[in-house]
Amino acid sequence: MSRRTAFAFVLAALLVVLPTRAEADPTGGTSYSSSRTSTSTAAAKAQASQGATTSTPATTTAPAGTPAVTAGATVGPDGLAVVPAGAPAPVAAVIAAGNQIAKLAYKYGGGHQDFADTAYDCSGSVSFALHGAGLLDATLDSTGLGRWGQAGPGAWLTIYANKTHTYLIVAGLRFDTSGQRAAGSRWQAAPRSARGFKVRHPLGL
Repeated sequence: MSRRTAFAFVLAALLVVLPTRAEADPTGGTSYSSSRTSTSTAAAKAQASQGATTSTPATTTAPAGTPAVTAGATVGPDGLAVVPAGAPAPVAAVIAAGNQIAKLAYKYGGGHQDFADTAYDCSGSVSFALHGAGLLDATLDSTGLGRWGQAGPGAWLTIYANKTHTYLIVAGLRFDTSGQRAAGSRWQAAPRSARGFKVRHPLGL
């Protein structure tokens, strides 16, 4: 073998390109396809409307509850929430929207093709309530809600979200599809563990 041939073999060996390993793209949470907009697009729009950035760190260990407000919301005998005195207009609007669907049935994926539906799941319920106050323009799943808005609890509104579930605290009152008891309503005064949930809130609330 000539010196030139040997050099060509060595050069060819050095130029072998190993295939690049593709990294997994975890979606996180339950996602829903929507004719209106994708979850990632909806999250970006919602964050932009709230002045949030994707670099905002999320709280991984949720506090026991939201900061105290002047007066907390209550659940009436009909299972609907009563707006507390002094609540900001967006808070009153969230409560009004929540009351519209408070007694509707649970349906997995409900409320994700459009805000208007006959039954709602956890993230569909929270999305509907936030949309009622003009805080959200497209539905988000629980993973998307865990990245929406600002990190930490709010003074009036706080979202708790993880990969499988989400709920909302409004003026100290829980809006949640799990543990529905009083008049079959999503509004509940009883606390629940927030362990393992990310905590977010709308800017200014």
